[in-house]
Amino acid sequence: MLNSSKYERFILLFAIYILSHACSKDNTPAQISDPDPIDPDLELVQLPIVVHVIHNGEEIGAGPNLSTERILRQIAIINEDFRRKEGTKGYNEHPDGADSRVEFVLAKKNPDSESFNGINRIDASTIDVEDLGYSPNHYSQYAYWDPNQYINVWTTPLPAETSCVVLGLATGPLTDLPGTELLAIPQEGDAEGILINWSHFGESVINCHARYGRTLTHEMGHYLGLLHPWGGNDCESNDFCDDTPPVDKAVFGRTAFEGCSGESIMIANYMNYSDDEVMNIFTKDQVDRIRYVLKNHPGRNNLITSPALQ
Repeated sequence: MLNSSKYERFILLFAIYILSHACSKDNTPAQISDPDPIDPDLELVQLPIVVHVIHNGEEIGAGPNLSTERILRQIAIINEDFRRKEGTKGYNEHPDGADSRVEFVLAKKNPDSESFNGINRIDASTIDVEDLGYSPNHYSQYAYWDPNQYINVWTTPLPAETSCVVLGLATGPLTDLPGTELLAIPQEGDAEGILINWSHFGESVINCHARYGRTLTHEMGHYLGLLHPWGGNDCESNDFCDDTPPVDKAVFGRTAFEGCSGESIMIANYMNYSDDEVMNIFTKDQVDRIRYVLKNHPGRNNLITSPALQ
């Protein structure tokens, strides 16, 4: 647990990290044409995830040392959401809703080509690392596997007081898509991947709007190039997806409101800060953007043929 002063410092460092990465001007991309329309026979691709479970010596299933069952359920949830699976909370009948044809699997091999279950448990209480704030650079000191072969996901052992305050964050891919500068693009030497506060990984009974595993769905969207629907808080460009109704401010909660030009916002979109319970849609244009990234970003494209899938 963090004492009061350390907790306040943690929150400050977290805020500084988000502000400094939310709108990096050093990676402004060139303009491109729109992504190709979705092919109804889009190839199904699989991407390998390694879950680095960072804990403080707890037994498996206690606190941050998440149970295998909870981790497996989280992987099922993200697949329900990205695949728009009927009969699950990830299904919708919206005319602009889309199946991304992207699935996520726990890595089947570790970097030494040994059989592996995709879950890498690390006792942080036995390892001294430099304090780099709440960032992939900090948690990569415990474990960091080749991001061209694995999606590194760290579950972070934050104190209970951070639940519903710190959910997660993700680095984004540097591409020539418009709006890329609004993502947290790693600089040279930076680690890339996804952080999820352990209390928001998978389904839980915490008293919070984010308890059904949609934090990973949201952050994976960023990892694959999606922006918040409000983008840079600009009605004209926002997230560069025409089928997400324009909005110029962050979206929270579970009730839709009027966005730009009086149009009702898409409260159910995974890229909002909406309540987990109402989230259930990626749109066709968002899927276009994801597929463009998987085709054109070298690192993300390599994931499709990673040996960790074998």
